[in-house]
Amino acid sequence: MSSGFKKEELLSAPVRHIDMKSLNIVPLVDQMADTAFQARNLARAASIVDLMQQDKECAVILTLAGSLISAGLKQVIIDMLEHNMVDAIVATGANIVDQDFFEALGFLHYKGTQFMDDAILRDLHIDRIYDTYIDEDDLRVCDDTMAIIANSLEPKAYSSREFIIAMGKYIADNNLDKNSIVYKAYEKGVPIFCPAFSDCSAGFGLVHHQWHNPEKHVAIDSVKDFRELTRIKIANDKTGIFMIGGGVPKNFTQDIVVAAEVLGYEDVSMHTYAVQITVADERDGALSGSTLKEASSWGKVDTVYEQMVFAEATIAMPLIAGYAYHKRNWEGRPARNFNAMLDSQQASA
Repeated sequence: MSSGFKKEELLSAPVRHIDMKSLNIVPLVDQMADTAFQARNLARAASIVDLMQQDKECAVILTLAGSLISAGLKQVIIDMLEHNMVDAIVATGANIVDQDFFEALGFLHYKGTQFMDDAILRDLHIDRIYDTYIDEDDLRVCDDTMAIIANSLEPKAYSSREFIIAMGKYIADNNLDKNSIVYKAYEKGVPIFCPAFSDCSAGFGLVHHQWHNPEKHVAIDSVKDFRELTRIKIANDKTGIFMIGGGVPKNFTQDIVVAAEVLGYEDVSMHTYAVQITVADERDGALSGSTLKEASSWGKVDTVYEQMVFAEATIAMPLIAGYAYHKRNWEGRPARNFNAMLDSQQASA
């Protein structure tokens, strides 16, 4: 029995990405500093992210968890990369592969509704992220493309960073949409790490690749990810972290301080600056809601310049990043090109 819905009708209104450059929100955020609750917390967080830009010795690490690119935040991150506001990214695979690389392939995310009958969506091959729709058939093309990239590489173990560089090269070689986080990071030499890389379309593509190449195949080495990000901390001691959501990217990034100490670099500094946007609760002991003050007890984050913002990312991130952008203290920040450093160390190892 037909539902009466047509796929092309449901996939007709694309998600548009926020352009933080178009509106100077500095006066608004400055006013929020004299209010209360999360508005005041957000204003302090924005000032700390701006401090990261002012401190030219500070390497900024951006962490991404939750469905952010599908929700319209892609351009905010691209603009941060373009203006040297970010030196490394640690993300979920979904943000980098299923959402950003997916759009680089020419596909879109669409405005939908959380009140739709999901059985109807399933029949139409439409996947739902709350009030956003994705064409499942397009997503399968993304899966297949990951297998194509894996098939093109020398069979060995790679860090997720190295594989994502190959994704950036694929975009360049195939003249795909270069308004992409993957491509912009590739162009700028900014490493992207996805510590749980198989937990996304990359996983489907890599499973297909390994299934059909059982003797010689590409593998992703998450320990190499950890080692490479720790090398960045050792090479650039002063660091700041701007965390969107929590989860694996948050803990992975905080842990590099301890990892450096384990490797004998006992004088390594805790993260000097730290901001987290989250809606998670700290009371259940889960990582996503654990406070930055708690992280200090583990020796990961200093407590002088840290701020939790208990707010939803699509609201808070453009305000905080936009504040730092329009303050323009990123001007004069060096492009660190950590990819070149890591590749050079890899070649000499």
